[in-house]
Amino acid sequence: MHPTRRTLALGLALPATLAALVGAAPASGQAAAGADRHAPKPTIVLVHGAFADASSWSGTIRRLQHAGYPVLAPANPLRGLAEDTAYLRSVLAAVDGPVVLVGHSYGGAVISGAALGDHRVKALVYIAAFTPDKGESAAELAARFPGSTLGDTVNPRSYPLPGGGTGTELVIEPGKFHRQFAADVPTVDAAVMAASQRPVATTALEEKAGGAAWKTIPSWSLIATADKNIPPAAQQWMARRAGSHVTEVDASHAVAVSRPAVVTHVILAAARATR
Repeated sequence: MHPTRRTLALGLALPATLAALVGAAPASGQAAAGADRHAPKPTIVLVHGAFADASSWSGTIRRLQHAGYPVLAPANPLRGLAEDTAYLRSVLAAVDGPVVLVGHSYGGAVISGAALGDHRVKALVYIAAFTPDKGESAAELAARFPGSTLGDTVNPRSYPLPGGGTGTELVIEPGKFHRQFAADVPTVDAAVMAASQRPVATTALEEKAGGAAWKTIPSWSLIATADKNIPPAAQQWMARRAGSHVTEVDASHAVAVSRPAVVTHVILAAARATR
């Protein structure tokens, strides 16, 4: 080709090539943004604590499902920390994709253990919950700060152990349940909660944690400042130690029942931070 014609051809081709590259960049960015928007939402796994059951999450579950999140709220056995942790791990094994683990009260100790070594757990959320370190028990943490009146409201009773013998479990006296556990819940609802409460084995509260997943997984903590089960000072101290994103609300220990919108807000903040 004649040099002049070759130069002319290159001059025409170069702008066209640059235009194609420049035009492709925004499309690529938009595709990436679209892929991010359509990334699978994490499954929210809600773990109740002592003296409660999975129905305590009902208001939160409705809100999370409305926001498009898959939700599980398994029954926590409340028989022992290692046993309950193993059970929750079996639940998580059946979940596909990323997970946000949420624990209320003693359930916080359970999620801290169950998340250890599970790369699918992207966030931990503690709702008026224990956040133990390795070697700490729920009972020890509750007694570290003044303010809990739980000991004056519980009754011990025996139950048969699978291998023989008996264990001891605790229940809150029905007549004291409302004031102790759910002071900001309507009386009729608190009466239903008292009747359906799940007893907790004393070994579950006394058993020491084997590890602390909050050391490697981002965490969020909701502090119930009118809590009579876990002293608010204990919740605040544990949350600071874990480096959690902290929200405080004037609520009883049954904050998931009395303030489900606030609980949902904290969980969604954790879930969105994982995407």
